[in-house]
Amino acid sequence: MATLDQKSPNVLLQSLCCRITGKSEAEVAHQFQYAVRVIGSNYAPTIERDEFLVSEKIKKELLKQRREADAALFSELHRKLQTQGVLKHRWSVLYLLLSLSEDPRKPSSRVGNYGVLFAQALPRDAHSTPFFCTRPQSLALGYAERTAGLTASIGTSGISSLGVYSLNGPTPTPQSLLAGQPLQSAAAPAAGSRLAWALPVNSSPSTGLGPPSTRPTLGPAAPSSRALRPQRDGDAVGEVSEAALVRDILFVFQGIDGKFIKMSAQENCYKVDSKVVLCKSLRDTSSRLAELGWLHNKVRKYTDARSLDRAFGLVGQSFCASLHQELKEYYRLLSVLHSQIQVEDDQGVNVCVESSLTLKRLLVWIYDPKVRLKTLAALVDFCQGQKGGELASAVHAYGKTGDPQMRALVQHILSLVSHPILNFLYRWIYDGELEDTYHEFFVASDPNVKTDRLWHDKYSLRKSMIPSFITMDQARKVLLIGKSINFLHQVCHDRTPPGKITPVSKSVDTPKDAAELLLDLEGAFQEKIDAAYFDTSKYLLDVLNHNYLLLEHLQAMRRYLLLGQGDFIRHLMDLLKPELARPATTLYQHNLTGILETAVRATNAQYDNAEILKRLDVRLLEVSPGDTGWDVFSLDYHVDGPIATVFTRECMGHYLRVFNFLWRAKRMEYTLTDIWKGQMCNAKLLKTMPELSGVLHQCHILASEMVHFIHQMQYYITFEVLECSWDELWNKVQQAQDLDHIIAAHEVFLDTIISRCLLDNNSRSLLNQLRAIFDQIIEFQSAQDSLYRSALEELALRLQFEEKKKQRAEEGQWGVTSEQEAEEAKRVQDFQETIPKMRSQLRILTHFYQSIVQQFLVLLMTSTDESLRFLSFRLDFNEHYRAREPRLRASLGATRGRRLSNVL
Repeated sequence: MATLDQKSPNVLLQSLCCRITGKSEAEVAHQFQYAVRVIGSNYAPTIERDEFLVSEKIKKELLKQRREADAALFSELHRKLQTQGVLKHRWSVLYLLLSLSEDPRKPSSRVGNYGVLFAQALPRDAHSTPFFCTRPQSLALGYAERTAGLTASIGTSGISSLGVYSLNGPTPTPQSLLAGQPLQSAAAPAAGSRLAWALPVNSSPSTGLGPPSTRPTLGPAAPSSRALRPQRDGDAVGEVSEAALVRDILFVFQGIDGKFIKMSAQENCYKVDSKVVLCKSLRDTSSRLAELGWLHNKVRKYTDARSLDRAFGLVGQSFCASLHQELKEYYRLLSVLHSQIQVEDDQGVNVCVESSLTLKRLLVWIYDPKVRLKTLAALVDFCQGQKGGELASAVHAYGKTGDPQMRALVQHILSLVSHPILNFLYRWIYDGELEDTYHEFFVASDPNVKTDRLWHDKYSLRKSMIPSFITMDQARKVLLIGKSINFLHQVCHDRTPPGKITPVSKSVDTPKDAAELLLDLEGAFQEKIDAAYFDTSKYLLDVLNHNYLLLEHLQAMRRYLLLGQGDFIRHLMDLLKPELARPATTLYQHNLTGILETAVRATNAQYDNAEILKRLDVRLLEVSPGDTGWDVFSLDYHVDGPIATVFTRECMGHYLRVFNFLWRAKRMEYTLTDIWKGQMCNAKLLKTMPELSGVLHQCHILASEMVHFIHQMQYYITFEVLECSWDELWNKVQQAQDLDHIIAAHEVFLDTIISRCLLDNNSRSLLNQLRAIFDQIIEFQSAQDSLYRSALEELALRLQFEEKKKQRAEEGQWGVTSEQEAEEAKRVQDFQETIPKMRSQLRILTHFYQSIVQQFLVLLMTSTDESLRFLSFRLDFNEHYRAREPRLRASLGATRGRRLSNVL
């Protein structure tokens, strides 16, 4: 004999009726049908719930029947039942027992209130199995426990809905259940209760539904008692029975127009034919049920349209596969409903009307599937027109809801959708391979880019395809990992296998692995990305530093192109001075290259690495009319291979501009040194010419102003610009975690020195003024050289005249004749007449120089760069120019006012 927990609910309910009434199974058929209707009823009026009152009524009823022993036994059993948690609704069970004990033929019988009894005993959600299952692996067992005992007729119990949906797809059919099992009566209901699992996917229309792509439609109705009421006079169509509506609804559930319910193209919904005679309640219920067919059509239309579209990509096909999986579970439910209709049609009059599948029971059955299909339909609308990472982002965004059932469904779909993306990602970060045929991945590759621009231009991020569950920082690291692997292989020609650079961890083999990874984005996923990023970037930097001397080349740029190697630059200028003083058109590059090599061998530059020295070269800029060698000469540094990724053409152009500026400033310092040397050497020689003292004093004053200006500018450029910027760059390079950090730091370094050396567009006016000052220094050198040349010639003639006079006196002759003396006096007078002209020329030169310096100081004072304003203070530390220029006083007052307001 089967144990209690192995019997179905219907068998237990029938046994209970027999036990209470004391009759056989055949005699209690009427009471059993009433009990089934009570359990399946959804009618819920208000009844006061009081377990004590019901138990007292049962004892009174037993005492009326003079069954005192049974009343005492009931009291004892009820007391034991209260101490155990076997039943959750004891009041409902007691009330059912009390109602069943009454004779339904009596007017005072409570049989008419059976619906009231059970509807109050069980909450609304107790009539159906939960739609979502948090433990998919135990779904079959839970389903069997919940639905064990269902007869072939669903309407005979009506208390349970099929929980055939799971988050990981359909649960396999138990081997003990076969598709061809005959449906039995209440005595053997187990096969019928498990009908959903017994139906294979490719079953016939009478036993189930196939997969979505090949599912059959419901067959024609078999002759049964579910017939239309005969048409009456005046009726457009005879009144439709509820059984016929149920059959029509099952067609609509599959998206097929029924006989009475059809799709309205204008209103885009299923509607009951207006000619059909129906009461308002049945019409409204039918409309509510027909909504499920509209939802099904919406999802089905999307999957049919996209499943064959190859351009939709792997992510899109995974999305369609997840929708197909959900529709497949939905079709399994429809197959069970269809089997119920077939059973009722086959048995005909043997099945009572009360046990049939009604619209109200269908409402209970399709409540959870409807919620599920609503979610899928809304998700389809939300994801319309999206593919790849955009589609994954849309699914992820739709899962941000407080409904746990909807969130679980969307999370399952997301695990399927994100599976291809994560596979793309792992192949990229572990192998550097990118096979994204339909452009779904967020890393893009341009096949037209050459190898020398691989790092900068070949790979990039498609920001629109970055899934919302992957942060921008993670996406940047993913891009750098794969880019580093390809850079090592294609540019550095490193043959180390990727597996030795980064140990390959477990990849995403199944959607389940993807789901687990998505649940721990800040843990396991982040660790995978970080590990691959740090290992690959560190290996790449080691290769660049050890094999390609990246840091040594960076220091070479500082020493040669930024004039950091002082002894080399000074000796080079000394050797180049005769050549560069010539017109630019007379220079030859091979001559200058030989001088460069001589300067290298004569200074500390000779101890540099041979790899660096062979890259150092001379370049001649484009020649303009009137240019000298100083205007077109430039040092050059050849870069190629991997280091060209850091020292790009744009960067080398910046280095060339900075070198020309520094070379010109260095030339000014070199020129002023020559001017000072000339003054010191000629000071004693020209003491015998007192008429030149005023002019020479004027030269000394102007030269001192120029020396002060150039020294302050050199200090600013060398220490405040180059040294500070270089120190910041070197610290960043030492702390860099990847090649992009080095490139970014290097670009910031160049941009800083370009802007602070007045070479950017915003400082164009300052640079023009500075170049004008440099031109005045060159002009002053020419004027002083001309002055000294004339003075020394005059001095030589005077010395020669005195020597001649002395020699003649020693010979006993007159020193000079009157004619010679007159001629000498006239020559001296002519020279003295040129002195005012020299003085005037120097005065004009001084005026132009000072006016240009004053304008330069005004521009510095109004600059937004604080370091330039401080430079103006140093250039005019004794307020020499401020006293001459009113605008400087106004600017200085405004600057002090701003500083004071900032302090306050």
